Amino acid sequence: MLSAMEHFGDISVELGDDHVATVQNNRGPNNFFSLRMLFDLKLAFAHAVDQGARAILFVAEGKNFCAGADFSPDGSRNQADDPDLKGRHIYDEAVDLFSCPIPIVAAVQGAAVGGGLGLACMADLRVGGPSTRMTANFARLGFHQGFGLSVTLPNIVGQQMAMELLYTGRRIKGDVAAQIGLLDRYVEEDQIRATAHELAAEIAASAPLAVRSIKNTLRGHLPREIRQITDHELVEQNKLQQTQDWKEGVKAMAERRTPNFTAS
Repeated sequence: MLSAMEHFGDISVELGDDHVATVQNNRGPNNFFSLRMLFDLKLAFAHAVDQGARAILFVAEGKNFCAGADFSPDGSRNQADDPDLKGRHIYDEAVDLFSCPIPIVAAVQGAAVGGGLGLACMADLRVGGPSTRMTANFARLGFHQGFGLSVTLPNIVGQQMAMELLYTGRRIKGDVAAQIGLLDRYVEEDQIRATAHELAAEIAASAPLAVRSIKNTLRGHLPREIRQITDHELVEQNKLQQTQDWKEGVKAMAERRTPNFTAS
């Protein structure tokens, strides 16, 4: 029997008969990356676990899974007055999300950009299709990668491919993402969510205590590693945000042109 749908801000949670909790980001069409979104997502994951979910299907409404950070004036609104977020940082939420004890399958339609790629790599498994495009575009912004991608991306695609993707900031399509292992399933566009749900349900049909134990063995080290690496990523990001190249990268992205970096 389906549980009643619960909402945590713009994030909804519904538990199905198959013990799969569908957690949906309802900030479409772009589902931009933000502290508020990550905080609500953490609450949604915890609720799914508390309700007895054995796997999570992580989906997003609209065109894009997560189109990265919103650098527009609206996207940079000060959240200091939000009592839930007082003293919190995006990377605090990253550690909590990586601490989810049950498997997460992400349905990745459209863009997974920057921090959005980090969010996709937080999931245990990813399903995409022809619309999927993934990019660790930080270097194209004059920036350092974050959200633990320094750990997760090499774990998924290997050290050499991770270096190539991070150094170039190249955008790759879904078929290429599947070839290098960044997607675990590549299907027709209208089958992305259904296939991700089938995969989550297949996981949920296994013995739940065994699955939790297996996830802990394979990924239980990640919260500690994510905390350590995000501390380093934050130092590098703060340093680079003082540079002219960072300003140029953000401006060029807003103006949809090639940046002119000066190493200053």
